[in-house]
Amino acid sequence: MSPVRFAIPKGSLEEATFKLLERSWTKVNRKDRTYRVFLDDPSIIVKMLRPQEIPTMVSEGLYDVGITGKDWVGETKADVEPILDLEYGRIRLVIAFPDKYKYKNLDSMIADYAKKKKILRISSEYLTTASRFIKECKSYKKYFGSKDPLIVTPWVRLGNNKNVQIHLSFGATEAKPPEDVDAIMDVTETGTTLKQNKLKIVDEVLTSTAHLIANKQSLKDPNKREKIFDIVTLMRGAVRGKKYLHIYLNVEEKNLKKLLSQMPSLKKPTISPLSEDGWFGVNTVIRKDEFHKLIPKMRKIAQGLVVHEPRQILELEEIKRDEEN
Repeated sequence: MSPVRFAIPKGSLEEATFKLLERSWTKVNRKDRTYRVFLDDPSIIVKMLRPQEIPTMVSEGLYDVGITGKDWVGETKADVEPILDLEYGRIRLVIAFPDKYKYKNLDSMIADYAKKKKILRISSEYLTTASRFIKECKSYKKYFGSKDPLIVTPWVRLGNNKNVQIHLSFGATEAKPPEDVDAIMDVTETGTTLKQNKLKIVDEVLTSTAHLIANKQSLKDPNKREKIFDIVTLMRGAVRGKKYLHIYLNVEEKNLKKLLSQMPSLKKPTISPLSEDGWFGVNTVIRKDEFHKLIPKMRKIAQGLVVHEPRQILELEEIKRDEEN
């Protein structure tokens, strides 16, 4: 069986990705100053790449699976299969321009610049996404129809509308207005950096999280598909594990029924008699957000509470159904 090639992101998603890998596999090793990562499964070959590159690499079949932001899947138009939301790396892609401008949003800005026959310049790393968003604005359709905004990079110019231009940014996008461009499309988590640069957010283009994606042909290969779903099983279990607590406590027989009636559970609790007559051990998994509600109830009728955060919660029967479908 040929190994499964797995691309993971370097950069802003790197730290969270390694934490997830460490919850999913028992050994994760990375040699200093290299881009190779080793798991305790020799049939998975792991390499670090920039998240912007991963969708295309997976689409082209150079890698079977990869982790990247869903924003980059859309930006690159990669023909891949998103198979698992990893629920980290949450960002917003927004439109912002100087807070001294009176426009309500990009649409009103486009209209005013078109009326005054001024060239509108926008800076972004997301050229495809920016072009698509701009073309959907009502004012753009009114004044420019179906023309494509001019995309400007050091290597190529694409599009036929010189009056609305998208300039490729290589970083520090928030520093470009107002001298170099009129507006930006950029990633933000809290908006603090934009405010510090006297910019205001006027449109939200999309929100994104890290996703596990797969090559569509690899999913059709019986052997690779099996290993890919092993990866999905482990990583989904790690994602779910962060949302739950594994608890164990002791309770007298007279309070057992009352405890069980008040205790939420992922499945049914495991109940075991203790060596002391009239006492039972209760073992179960609950959601983290329910724990604080349960404490006052348990404190009155139970003893010896032990709490663990599980590394993984593996819904094996659920994965089996996915494979069958």
